[in-house]
Amino acid sequence: MESIIILIFIIGYLSITLEHPLKLDKTVPALIMAALIWAVLAVGFYSGWFDVINTEEQAFNFLKGGEHAEEGFNGTLLHHLGKTAEILIFLIGAMTIVEIIDLHRGFEVLKGVVKTRSKRKLLWIIGILAFILSAIIDNLTATIVLVTLLRKLIHKKGDRLWYAAMVVIAANAGGAWSPIGDVTTTMLWIANKVTALGLIEFVVLPSIVCFVIPFFVASYLKPFRGQIEVDATEDMEAERLLSSRTMLFLGLGMIVSVPVFKTLTHLPPYMGMMLALGVVWLVSEYIHPEEDFSKERRHLYSAHKALSRIEISSILFFLGILMAVAGLESLVYGVVHGEEVGTLRYLAEVLQAAIPNQDIVVMLLGVLSAIIDNVPLVAASIGMYESPTDSVLWHFIAYSAGTGGSMLIIGSAAGVAAMGMERIDFIWYLKKVAWLAFIGFAAGAAVFLLFERVLFAH
Repeated sequence: MESIIILIFIIGYLSITLEHPLKLDKTVPALIMAALIWAVLAVGFYSGWFDVINTEEQAFNFLKGGEHAEEGFNGTLLHHLGKTAEILIFLIGAMTIVEIIDLHRGFEVLKGVVKTRSKRKLLWIIGILAFILSAIIDNLTATIVLVTLLRKLIHKKGDRLWYAAMVVIAANAGGAWSPIGDVTTTMLWIANKVTALGLIEFVVLPSIVCFVIPFFVASYLKPFRGQIEVDATEDMEAERLLSSRTMLFLGLGMIVSVPVFKTLTHLPPYMGMMLALGVVWLVSEYIHPEEDFSKERRHLYSAHKALSRIEISSILFFLGILMAVAGLESLVYGVVHGEEVGTLRYLAEVLQAAIPNQDIVVMLLGVLSAIIDNVPLVAASIGMYESPTDSVLWHFIAYSAGTGGSMLIIGSAAGVAAMGMERIDFIWYLKKVAWLAFIGFAAGAAVFLLFERVLFAH
């Protein structure tokens, strides 16, 4: 019976990775997979076919435990739903704030920064913007913002594809060292596997290397030589609103305040994000974006409109995938050192036995995150390993899962966004850009291991 649950997961997983050939939104298999895994788990548990284990390593058998075991099963389901909801509420808050900034054309302020006609200079400006922005507003949002900016700056489609592809590499590198820069680092942070300061301290340098090396190599490639037709004389003020600058700095400031709120109150991050959203929403209700601002035009800049623009399908995708992984984690699969363990923990033990070096396992995780979505991989690794907060393992997982996804266009949320917006071809990216992403990933990993394992070995 255990194999049925694993089979459902594998089929669901394949459907997610093959979303483009199947022409099926990846949210669909994620939701069906989660519901089916828990359904089979429940039927099997009540029939006494298998046991369920909770996050405290307590195993429950319905035939032996009766009502107590039933409470254990329900508690496990509720616990996993609670943990998943923490991530989803956090993401909804962050996405809504970014949409409010966008409605007030706050990102137009950034457009004023770019006043160059050199392709090489533009590459570095866009790259640095992507690296810094993704650490503040997350790599997915930073990519959307910068691809939108590129459309206004570069009118030739062929040139723009290259820049969009490089934005993906920079945004993923920038997101890996910030607790709010990537869904995977947010998950590790919310699960108390890393602290904001620990993540920044140990992962920022490898991330910079991962960003700088591909950009340095790319700046000598043919697509980034010569001049570009940038209409820098255009009056930037015409496109901005009275509220653009205020909403940009307020929105970004409130998102950055979330880790500070967590440090001061010791409350989970989603509480800080709710406060941040509340403050930005409050200001957006009273601010005047235009000179002659009328009641009829208020709805154009309202938080209600921002909420209607956030991608609920990606929120539901995370719900499905995280609950499916939680189902696997809760299924007792085998016995290790005389204790019953869940599927993922069992897998970790098998991997550990086959490949004794944990660093190699984590680097493989990075390469795998390019092929399959990094969210379930990190969700699985949280269930697989029992290392303390801020251990080398969690920092390396944050780096590998965050930056490894750049190797394929479908390997990260940022890549999928750029692919959708610019119709980037999977094979084109594989041939032209994947090698740049790989050398960046490998160089960053080498720097990380040099510092953690050689120079400052604990």
